[in-house]
Amino acid sequence: MTKREAFMSALNNDKPAKFMGHAFEPFPQEVVFGPGGAELLFHAVIDPITNWDILQFSGECYKDLWGVTHRYILGVDPGIIPLTNTENQVIKDMENWRDYVKFPEIPKDLDWSYAQAQCKAAHDRGEMVMVPSFRGLFERLHSLRAFEEVMMDLALYPDECNEFFEAYTDWKLEVFKQLIDNLDLDMIHSHDDLGAKNKLFFSPQTYRDLLKPHYAKLYGYVKSRGKLVQHHCDCFIEPFAIDFAEIGIDMWQGALPSNDILKIQKQLDERGLNMLLMGGIESAIVDNPDATEEEIRAEVRRAIDTYGPGGHFLPCMGGINCLYEKNEVIFVDECNKYGAEWVAKQK
Repeated sequence: MTKREAFMSALNNDKPAKFMGHAFEPFPQEVVFGPGGAELLFHAVIDPITNWDILQFSGECYKDLWGVTHRYILGVDPGIIPLTNTENQVIKDMENWRDYVKFPEIPKDLDWSYAQAQCKAAHDRGEMVMVPSFRGLFERLHSLRAFEEVMMDLALYPDECNEFFEAYTDWKLEVFKQLIDNLDLDMIHSHDDLGAKNKLFFSPQTYRDLLKPHYAKLYGYVKSRGKLVQHHCDCFIEPFAIDFAEIGIDMWQGALPSNDILKIQKQLDERGLNMLLMGGIESAIVDNPDATEEEIRAEVRRAIDTYGPGGHFLPCMGGINCLYEKNEVIFVDECNKYGAEWVAKQK
């Protein structure tokens, strides 16, 4: 099997399992240019819209195209950190959000050639091609408005929040259209964290009323173009995880073990739904500077032994990669080594 065929077998939940290994093993690990030109390793092809909208900026305190204040210091911060508070928030009051939000116009002269070449090279090697789209619906709102204000807005101004999500969905639809028109991609990696490690940010009903319909529209378009949807959400969302599958999410990347993964696997089977759960690893054990090699390998084996039998599963870190390179090498090695042993026992 090619790496692509192995991943599609797992995605299709083949029985008996033909592949169990690091969830991103079938994806190229490309050198990509992050904020300020930082060289990063990421299992994705970075498109010019993402570079223009997100990754061109860096610094201790800078404003992006939306007017949002951020921090990203090369070699210090693990990612881009919004510094939004009640003083610098773009949306001053939710009832009049349209007076404050200016949707940036996507340039018509973007150079797609480098990303196109990366897509071709990956496919020539029999690998999967994933293109990320950061700042999902909820994350975009709480970058434009202080988080605690957004939490109140969802309850006090649901109509206005719904209007914002609708408008932003339309903007994202244009992004997705350009990605699919210009790149030979297999899937879009859509990024939106909707909870903390052990708790939801809002009720399941709030998700269903204000976010699910817009994501159904957004992902419905991706599926109509014959592409796959991978939604990153490395947090606790167990009460509405099945809703993800209902709107066509093919892969939930970031399925932390704080979610009852066994319960979700059972629900998927009972309802005749299919969604690959990419996660199951306790990062506090694996991505810890003091972790021993045996501790890392033991956690990988625990995850595969616990979740592998239920199907719909591949092991990976919630944040995709470990922060500590030595841990990442051991982690990926054990996923592939023990995963192959596990598959051999299924036959």
